[in-house]
Amino acid sequence: MVKEQYRETDVAKAIENVTFGLMSAEQMRKQSHLHVICRDLYVQDGSRRQVPFGVLDHKMGTSEKENNCETCGRALADCVGHYGYVDLELPCFHIGYFRLCITILQKICKSCSCVLLTEDVKSTFLDSVRRPGLSYLHKKSLNKKINEKTKKMSLCVYCGAKNGVVKKCGLLKIIHDKHKQTGRSVNPCITEFLNSFEEVKTSNKEIASLLPKTQEMLNPLKVLTLFKAIPEHDIPLLLMNTSVSHPEDLILTRILVPPICIRPSVVSDIKSGTNEDDITVKISEIIIINDNIRRHKTTNAKMPMLMDDWDFLQLQVALLYNSETSGIPLSMQSKKTMRGFSQRLKGKQGRFRGNLSGKRVDFSGRTVISPDPNMRIDQVAVPIHVAKILTYPTRVTPANVELMRKLIMNGPDVHPGANFLEQRKTGFKRFLKYGNKQKIAKELRSGDLVERHMMDGDIILFNRQPSLHKLSIQAFYAKVMPHRTFRFNECCCNPFNADFDGDEMNLHLPQTEEAKAEAITLMGSKSNVITPRNGEPLIAAIQDFITAAYLITQKNVFFDRAKACQLAASLISGTDTSERIDLPPPCIVKPIKLWSGKQIFSLILKPNKACQVKANLRIKGKNYSNNEDLCCNDSLITSVIYSIFQSLCFTTVS
Repeated sequence: MVKEQYRETDVAKAIENVTFGLMSAEQMRKQSHLHVICRDLYVQDGSRRQVPFGVLDHKMGTSEKENNCETCGRALADCVGHYGYVDLELPCFHIGYFRLCITILQKICKSCSCVLLTEDVKSTFLDSVRRPGLSYLHKKSLNKKINEKTKKMSLCVYCGAKNGVVKKCGLLKIIHDKHKQTGRSVNPCITEFLNSFEEVKTSNKEIASLLPKTQEMLNPLKVLTLFKAIPEHDIPLLLMNTSVSHPEDLILTRILVPPICIRPSVVSDIKSGTNEDDITVKISEIIIINDNIRRHKTTNAKMPMLMDDWDFLQLQVALLYNSETSGIPLSMQSKKTMRGFSQRLKGKQGRFRGNLSGKRVDFSGRTVISPDPNMRIDQVAVPIHVAKILTYPTRVTPANVELMRKLIMNGPDVHPGANFLEQRKTGFKRFLKYGNKQKIAKELRSGDLVERHMMDGDIILFNRQPSLHKLSIQAFYAKVMPHRTFRFNECCCNPFNADFDGDEMNLHLPQTEEAKAEAITLMGSKSNVITPRNGEPLIAAIQDFITAAYLITQKNVFFDRAKACQLAASLISGTDTSERIDLPPPCIVKPIKLWSGKQIFSLILKPNKACQVKANLRIKGKNYSNNEDLCCNDSLITSVIYSIFQSLCFTTVS
């Protein structure tokens, strides 16, 4: 299927901004189409039917071609998928917001949930936070100042409760050390409380390890209760937008079950079963632990059993979002590694780098590169073998119908030819290697689509990895030639940081006229001669070009007529094959006619009298002595320097 050109539609509204927030449990329920409650995946009767209200219920979409979605009724290619949700029996920390939870707990009272600031300081900060147009750096600075103020408050000014340090303790556990001395000041109340245990320690050393228990464990249920009780007018001091999020949404009481299309079941022929996705397995495990906790609550099981299941539920929910969570106890570690949501997005193989920014594509080729000074700086020599495989879709018109017939007659094996023909009336694509080519060419009609071979003049994208800056991929014109390597002018090596010691480069063939126009205009090599970093020329004479220019323009270099004509003739190449070259009068007549290298070099700038190029430039070099053209150091540079730039950057030189 050929990519259609992008056409902008009439937009009724313009997007002003995008705001990101937290999904509440109620929003998750409204977005979902199914409440997932069953722990089993398939019905245990051998029919391989999905369990209703299970993790693979077809109300959330389908991953099979033969079954349609039960919510929208569409097939696999059309259904976008639908969400489900699982209610957690006990709240859990979100692994992504765990650090933020600790920060908020440090700011609020662990008894009345008010922000640990006096009223006058609150009003000052509220005025700053509500200021319109506040930048990210200003918000970051304000947040830091509020943190510093709240850390110094050991007593709540509203309820008088003691507040100490809140910190992480182990895997996804938070403790509140309310009696720890904070700052340089020593609170006499805390000191008296700690000293009251000294007599007990001396009389009974066995209970010394148990007293005093000054640390309070903040489990997710306690944290959720505190976050719900935060006054509405204090939430802006936490740098949160009340219209899109609330602190209680940081604690998970309900999790979304993603559509089946992003976690498909792969049928295994060897085991006569299915291989389930990691996400499916992990959600199934969460439902199983949920059921265990529900059973413990109804049967009034012992608290240690309930707490162990709660910790395990907390771990499984964390692994669902980030499977690389560190600090997992050996007893809870899984034998098989899995990929959570975070691993699907980040890294080289993630969605962004692996599937969006860089991906495997059609109409591309890769082979070794080699130098060819006969190529223009906007040309790349493409092997015939590659040109026969890479095709460009061309619509048949009265202007090109004869050419398209000729290409169809050549077929896939003869260049230039064509590989496929898509008829406009039937939409049927035909491979031209088989069938009667004469009959197909005769029946060719306007509107048919011919996928022809790459030809001279086609616009291609040339890229060398690693792509470190935008100039690592540029647009060139293709020149189909024999042999098996991509060839281009050595002057173009700098943008790609390429050399010819075995480097390989990628070639892409754009598939629409719009893409070709954009590529050559924005990414063309002639449009990127100068680097945008500092204005230095990137495409310029290098190595043997510089050496040859220096050697041929020395004052003691002369050529006889045969050599001069040979060098002058070598200037003709490519589109300049019909160019007339007027050999200037020799600079030495007797005893033999000799032409200087400077005269030959000047022909690059102005090959004949009819040429419109005019240059007027005189520069004294650093070794200039006197007498201008008769300088003993030959250090007076005239318009020849302009011809050097013109020839090496924009003209073919053999």
